[in-house]
Amino acid sequence: MDLDRIRKAIKEKNIDGWLFYDFHHRDLMAYQILSLDSTKFTTRRWFYYIPADGEPVRIVSAVEAKKLDSLPGSKEVYRSWQDLHRILKDMLADADKVAMQYSPENNIPYVSVVDAGTVELIRSFGVTVVSSADLVQTFEAVIDQAGYHAHLEAGEKVQKIKDEAFELVRKKVSEGEPITEYEVQQYIVKRFEEEGLTDDGDHPIVGVNDHPADPHFEPTEENTYTIKKGDTLLIELWAKKNDETGIYYDITWCGYVGENPPGKYVEIFNTVRDARNAARDFIRERFAKNEPCYGYEVDDVCRKVVEDAGYGQYFVHRTGHSIGREVHGNGVHIDNLETKDERQLVPGICFSIEPGIYLPGEMAVRSEINVFITESREVVVAGDEQEELILLV
Repeated sequence: MDLDRIRKAIKEKNIDGWLFYDFHHRDLMAYQILSLDSTKFTTRRWFYYIPADGEPVRIVSAVEAKKLDSLPGSKEVYRSWQDLHRILKDMLADADKVAMQYSPENNIPYVSVVDAGTVELIRSFGVTVVSSADLVQTFEAVIDQAGYHAHLEAGEKVQKIKDEAFELVRKKVSEGEPITEYEVQQYIVKRFEEEGLTDDGDHPIVGVNDHPADPHFEPTEENTYTIKKGDTLLIELWAKKNDETGIYYDITWCGYVGENPPGKYVEIFNTVRDARNAARDFIRERFAKNEPCYGYEVDDVCRKVVEDAGYGQYFVHRTGHSIGREVHGNGVHIDNLETKDERQLVPGICFSIEPGIYLPGEMAVRSEINVFITESREVVVAGDEQEELILLV
């Protein structure tokens, strides 16, 4: 835990402190930010308060009095709930506003893990509770230069494996040899292992025709289609270096097994591509002008392109997600559909832009790129961006 860095971030938010709280490992973000061991037995409530100025305070149960001994600060031990309430009230006597893992109206559910009753308790002491979402992003989602290089290293390999997968389909179909969605997926997984990558057991999506109209379709030996000429094909693959430095790289590309793809398929691909590019360019414009840019705004820009083309109801998910050591990270998501992500895009974050159009029973298109914002506020896309359908002939 970097106490000085946390204090600096608290002061930048003009609040009095950051109050961490956990019960039964509900807040794994707290364990990560505070460098606590989340595997250790935890059955009682604990609090850890970092004020903008002054000494941190550990509040622990008499049953687990050593729970926070690895952290700096004074220690208060409670036996009864009355003790706990009194200690919290005294500790926060001079505070007007504190951050907790909470989100007003649950707009950002990814960080809203403190229960309503605990928020009510803190408010009962005359303290305003604000969301820690931006603070969490700072400590959970901002990637340093080494992390960015790990992302790029994974990206080069993932792009290569993606090309190999499409070529495998082209070769098998052109030679009249059967190949299934599941077999292509398993080929990709095998190549990940050979290249020192991992997907943490969540394997790629390979789907033809109506299958990827389910955005999270999972090919299995039982449900797989044999890929044939005339099929529309979507491949999404994500992986990171299989070590402690790994940062995910996550892309989706689309192709057609043949020379002349259906007009509707071309139309929805072009719409999705244009929506993706509009979102990317909006972010670049905001950063070039040194203006704030929020996750929900980028989603609106992307979604409008799809809606204007008449496919709005078929764009069923957010525009993008945070990327980090997990493929779906704890930073800002590009979302004003499933949630209203009011967090700001800041230097050091990585995220996807991946609009899609899903026509049930017919076909689907998704186009996904990864975006990183550098320390100098440059908006960079790692790797190739698909501009035309891949024709497997």
